[in-house]
Amino acid sequence: MKHPAYQRGIALPIMLIMLAVMMVSSIYLLKSSTSTTLTTSNLAYDAAMSKAADAGLHAGFTYLRNLATKADLLADQPSAGYVATLSQTWTAGNPNFWLGSITLPADADGNRVEYVIHRMCDFPGSYDSSNRCQTTAPRPGSTGPRALGETLRVDAPNLAGAAQIHYVVTARVFGPRGGNVVTQAVIMKGP
Repeated sequence: MKHPAYQRGIALPIMLIMLAVMMVSSIYLLKSSTSTTLTTSNLAYDAAMSKAADAGLHAGFTYLRNLATKADLLADQPSAGYVATLSQTWTAGNPNFWLGSITLPADADGNRVEYVIHRMCDFPGSYDSSNRCQTTAPRPGSTGPRALGETLRVDAPNLAGAAQIHYVVTARVFGPRGGNVVTQAVIMKGP
């Protein structure tokens, strides 16, 4: 009578190794899907705040479009968030940039939008050769948007004599979760 061969028990360690590999893989997969969800959520939050900033840009554009007289643009208009100058050394990160701004009421998502309109000139007052303003000379008869491919370059042919002054509307949003977005639009308007 023969004795049965001793079992070496190799199946148990192999199964334990396979279980460990499967557990590590499932933890990595869970972490990866959580990171993707957080990234998607952050991108959606950023897009929502950028959309909220459009309210500030729209308010600034509406003010410039609906002015009763252009003389209103010669001096600061604090009640409208309008500043008649823009220092070339200021950026949106400079606190002086936001002097004279207006903060809109919080929207349904809790975003607070602040905007300011700057005339891109060195000094308040009328536009002339001593008050250097950022300008663009329009083509004769141009009253609306330009067609695709047309130019507003100063050296382009058949430009009109009256320059359009540049105004920059800057809006920033403070989100309820601590995020913020800054958006700008340049608007051209005759002197």
